[in-house]
Order: sequence, then structure tokens, then C-alpha cells
Amino acid sequence: MLPPSRFVKKFYLVLTLIIAGVLCKRKNVLFLVADDMRPELGAYYGKDFPAPVYPPMHTPNLDWLASRSLLLKRAYCQVALCCPSRTSLLTSRRPDTTHIYGFDKYFRKTAGNFTTIPQYFKENGYESVGMGKVFHTGGCSGNDDPPSWSEPYFRAPNYHYWSGETKHSWIAVNETAEKNTPLPDTQIAQNAIKVLKRVGPVSQKEDKPFFLAVGFHKPHLPFVFPERFLKYYPKEVIRPPANPQAPVNMPNIAWFNYWDLRTRYKDIDKLNISGAPNHTLPLNITLTLRRAYYSAVTFTDSLIGDIIQELIKQNLLDDTIISFWGDHGWKLGEHGAWCKETNFELDAHAPMMISVPGYTEKGIQTERLTEFVDLFPTLVEAAGLKPLSLCPINSSSVKTCTEGDSLIPLMKKPDAKWKTKVFTQFAREDWEHPDWMGYSMRTDNFRYTEWVKWLKDPINKPDWSILKGVELYDHTRDPQENYNFASDKSYAEIRSRLSKELRAGWRKNNNI
Repeated sequence: MLPPSRFVKKFYLVLTLIIAGVLCKRKNVLFLVADDMRPELGAYYGKDFPAPVYPPMHTPNLDWLASRSLLLKRAYCQVALCCPSRTSLLTSRRPDTTHIYGFDKYFRKTAGNFTTIPQYFKENGYESVGMGKVFHTGGCSGNDDPPSWSEPYFRAPNYHYWSGETKHSWIAVNETAEKNTPLPDTQIAQNAIKVLKRVGPVSQKEDKPFFLAVGFHKPHLPFVFPERFLKYYPKEVIRPPANPQAPVNMPNIAWFNYWDLRTRYKDIDKLNISGAPNHTLPLNITLTLRRAYYSAVTFTDSLIGDIIQELIKQNLLDDTIISFWGDHGWKLGEHGAWCKETNFELDAHAPMMISVPGYTEKGIQTERLTEFVDLFPTLVEAAGLKPLSLCPINSSSVKTCTEGDSLIPLMKKPDAKWKTKVFTQFAREDWEHPDWMGYSMRTDNFRYTEWVKWLKDPINKPDWSILKGVELYDHTRDPQENYNFASDKSYAEIRSRLSKELRAGWRKNNNI
């Protein structure tokens, strides 16, 4: 038998270890994603709202999440297209590192065996579970990137039924049809709740946290949603965009003719719209599509609310980091344009929020410029895992690193010294083998873009001596980017400075 003094010492040592284990219990991660959702949420009302809209958006669940999160009012994707944007965010590497600009290539085969966010958590003892659209589906991700997950990936079985390319551009599904053929995103939310009921109790009883990634397909085209969500947006009060014309002095290469909307859906295809600048859809179609998009957003919001309610029901809210993001913005007739696939503010600006127990419960908003590549290092630091190092210039052989910055400092001080420029790009004319690359830089007051000759494989780099177009938008005078000031002599000095900064790139501009 131990002497009393040694017994007491051992007792207190064990007690200390138990308390430390409780206090240092690893946080779960709920990783929520929406497709084509611009920051048109109630929480974004104000100067950071993407464009005027009426009636007000009904997004109570995301607004509630924003109220206890770090709400990034000015977050920007690296490419306004699903696959390259998601690949960049999930690897924390920029497009010129992943070499993913379109849909046909898989980063592990094209650029390197890079570690992804869910993979990193899996390798650090988390149960990593994925469902829906997190990575872009198909060959672009090697079929949802198997190395990222601890168990088979869940795909909604009814996805193709509701997303056929020959269908209508929007469908308000009545209750009977919804019951007979459940909507894919409904199935995804139900599966997420089912998984939470399985992994939640385990995370509480054992040191086995979960990383649960839930990707919703909406509000991506076609806008398919339950009919009941139309009530939030009465037909008679829907308004058209305030700026239905293409930007004055816009270079042609900056334009995207929204062919996917014009040709994939019978109701739009029959209109024979050219998609050329200032040849937009008829007003009645514009109003109908805007209403359908808003309804699809609210549908997605409701499903996110269902998942969070299950988290609360299991008393997991204080043990779970929650992130939400949309993969890029979207145009709803602004500039007379639709969809994404440009470097305009409406395409590059996207919603992102991060809720971290112990940091953000009272809600924090920041106007600092942030980027999608910042999410990976933020989640790692918030979870107390080994921080990511900055990627070297050539990181093809480096499995795990970041080309972003952890956002934790902004949780502590939302107006902290921070990066002053963020970068987006888009390839023309062929995504996989582009002839031109549009490099775009957002500062506090300006968006500056140069469309530069792209030197193809095996070089893969810009030739800055050959330009096909330049754009300069002054957000202090023209927040909707209706006028290109690149050729305005009064902006010559500003253009020269911004050009040098853009060409210097992110490494030389963002020393925090």
C-alpha cells in the first residue's frame, strides 16, 4: 500500500490529468457548404450585400449562425467556378498551384498529392464523414476524393432525377411530388442528422471527435425547391436588378455568355437569347428566376437549420466548430449577365462564417479582406492541431501546407492589421488549356484585373507583356462595377500602382 503522502500525490496527479483531458477535449467540426450561393443573406445586409434586392431575404438559420460566428463580410474565392474554387479552398492552395481551372483534371494527378481539410482531420484522429457536394463530383475530384474520408461517401440517390439538363430552369415541387421523390438536398440533410446521431454520442463518451462535411447542391441551377418556400417572396414584389447593362468600357474577354443557363433548360433555350453583352433575358423571365433563386436559398437555409437543431439536441454546440461557405458568387441579371465565370465582384465575393466555441459566441464581424485559402489554417488552429506552414514557391512535393492565413487573429480583434489585397482569377478560352488568364485583385477601394497571355504546358505562367484587356473599378464611386476606369486618364497613376501590385502577386503583397 502506498504511503498516505504518495497516495495523495498520485490521486491529485490522476485528477489533474482527468481535468486536463476534459478541458482539452478536442472540438468536433461541422463543415457546411452551399453551391452558387452569393452572400445574399440577412446577415450581410449593408454595404457588403451583393446587390439591391426586394423583398428581404429569409435566411433565419444562417443569420443565427452568423450571430455567433466570425462573419467574414468580405471573403473572396480564388476562382468563380465550382471545381477550381473548391479544390483551392480544400487544399489551401491557389489555382496556379493546383493547376485546376476547369472540370477535367484532378489535383492529385495534375499538381501533387496535397492534403485536404477533411483528410488532415482524419489523419489527426477524427472520424471524417462526407456527403453531398463538398468537392466537385466526378473526375475533377477522383469521385469525391476518397483519401479525405473515413467511410464511404454519401451521394443523394435522386440527384439526377431533379437535375436533368432537359428540364426546366426552376421547379417549385409540390408536396406530393416531394414525398414521392425526395429532393437530393433533403436527403443529404437527413443523412447528416442520421450521422450525427451515430457519431455525436461517441464524440462525447470517447476522445473520437468527428469532422462532418455536408455539401448542398442548391441554389445551383436548376433552382429546385419545395413549393412552400415561394411564400417568402411574393411574385408581385420581386424587383429587377438595378444595373441591367454591361459595364461601360468593359473588354469583351471579361464577359461570359452564360451558355449553361441559355442552352441546358428548355424554357430558356427556346428564347434564343445570344448571351452577348446587353442582350439579356426578358424582364418577366428575369423576375421569375430571381424569385426561384431566393426560394432555393431559403430552402437550403432551412436544411442547415435542421442539422444545427440536431447538434443542439445532442448538446454538442459548445463542442463543435461550425464553418459555412458558398463556393463563389452568382449573377442574377446584374450587368445583363447570369451565372458566374467572370472576375466581377458579384462572382468573386462569397459568404463565409466560422463559429468557434470560446471565441465567437457573441458574434464578430470583420470588414478585413479575406480569402478561401484562409479557411484550412483557421480550422486547424481553432481545433488545436499542429499549425500549417506556409507553402514554398514550388510545393508540388509538399503534402501539407497553406497559401492562406489563419483567421484566428480576426476573432480576437476584427480590425487587426491584416492583408490589404486578395486575389481571384479566371481562365479563357479553354479552361483546361487556357489562352488567356484574367488575374484580378481586390483592395479596399478598387478591383483591378488584367487579362494576360497564358503560356501553356509545360510552362504554365503568364506573359505580362501581352494583354487582351484591363479592368479598373472604383468601389468608392461605383460599388456595382458599372464603369471601367482603366482608360480614364485621371486614374493613370492608380492603374500603374495597382498593375505593379497585381503582378507582384499574393506573396509580396500580404505580409501580415
